[in-house]
Amino acid sequence: MLELIALFILIASFLGMVVIVFRKIPVLVSLPAAFPVKDTLVIKFKKRIGEISPFKNFSYELFLQKILAKIRILALKIENLTLNWVQKLKESYQKKKTLKIDDYWQKIRKEVKRKEVKKVAKPK
Repeated sequence: MLELIALFILIASFLGMVVIVFRKIPVLVSLPAAFPVKDTLVIKFKKRIGEISPFKNFSYELFLQKILAKIRILALKIENLTLNWVQKLKESYQKKKTLKIDDYWQKIRKEVKRKEVKKVAKPK
């Protein structure tokens, strides 16, 4: 039932829009082709800015190129910094790993020496 009501409202709205458009077509045809353009506040402001000497030869493309170059340099610096951090982390991990391996073998050597000393001491 709700779907039927929604469908009816949709169709009625569409028909209402069609009626409004057909009533306004003669008014739109009678309008002149072009309206005179008034200088708005924004257009006047742009003209004034253009008249100021530093902005006469301003190029948006050159400005964008410089900004993008600076962003690229910043990105490369950040990448280099993170690369150095990763390298330091790898080195510290490698040192810890070798220390653990060396400690392991040293513990085994100590245990072997203790057992040898006990074996040598037993035959008395």
